Amino acid sequence: MRKYLRVVDNNRATKWQRFAEYILDRIFIQVIFYGAIFIFGILNVTLFNENIDESFEEENTSMDFVFILIYLTYIFAYYCLMEYYLGRTPAKYITGTKVISIDGEKPTFMQILGRTFSRIVPFDALSFLGENGWHDSWSDTRVIDIKKYTAETQMKREIENIGVKEIA
Repeated sequence: MRKYLRVVDNNRATKWQRFAEYILDRIFIQVIFYGAIFIFGILNVTLFNENIDESFEEENTSMDFVFILIYLTYIFAYYCLMEYYLGRTPAKYITGTKVISIDGEKPTFMQILGRTFSRIVPFDALSFLGENGWHDSWSDTRVIDIKKYTAETQMKREIENIGVKEIA
């Protein structure tokens, strides 16, 4: 069982920050995915001299399924890799937030994996109308406001160091 730090919950991102992150992440995902599809189309024309149009789509009915699988894999990789290696997605950089474990440490890969899989649950985005979102609660992670969290943890460290003799 993880040690639960109050400082983590005290500095959670606001609902407005989380909403902005959701919208911005969706925009980034769409732009990058459609950019990749555009490049795929150009490469298909260049290498195979085939246009992707309605007749191509009718001849290759499995293409829809393939694109859906690619899209879902891309979304999974976007959240999982970014949050594990960077602690944040591009939207979290913009809003000044970061994913941390409830014990204040960097989340483990299994926590991030659980967090990412939890996003599959229908209405997960609406779960933020409550206290914590499902993918936060189920993975024992929180999204915190970095500036507030850093300021409070630094203040606590300074208070703890009062009276401690410094060695130069």
